[in-house]
Amino acid sequence: MNTLQSAVRRRRAVAAAGVVSAGLLVLSACDKPSAVATVTVGSSSVNSEATCGGQGETLKSADLTRCLKDKGIKSISVDPDETVRFGVDPEIADKGWTILMNGQPLTDASTKTYRTIPGSVFFNAQYGAQGNSTLVSIKEGEKDTSGLWNFKLEKDA
Repeated sequence: MNTLQSAVRRRRAVAAAGVVSAGLLVLSACDKPSAVATVTVGSSSVNSEATCGGQGETLKSADLTRCLKDKGIKSISVDPDETVRFGVDPEIADKGWTILMNGQPLTDASTKTYRTIPGSVFFNAQYGAQGNSTLVSIKEGEKDTSGLWNFKLEKDA
């Protein structure tokens, strides 16, 4: 009986080691998730992984142009009297990031993880706004762009 119990224990230990090894193998095969950018207005927020890039490699100009025309963009309603808050993961902030409005720089590059802008800016023709929606992008990289996160801000009148 003692021999039988020790054989069962050995089988269980070997099975447990196999399960742990298989789990580690699966985890090591996973891709690293890309960093996330978030836009918050009042109590509503929307976040997204990179529309293009976000893996640390420099994007080409043609890729950036294509990304700015992407149709699958998350949107959020913005009351022009509210403050729009932008947040980025630290790995984006470390490389520097700029807020673009319709493809043009709206802010200087920052290494902070959080920025705020009055909602009225995104619907003001003086800043290049047209109509009741605006494409806002977060560009990773101070000189070379390595990631782009796009959001559509829709005027909530």
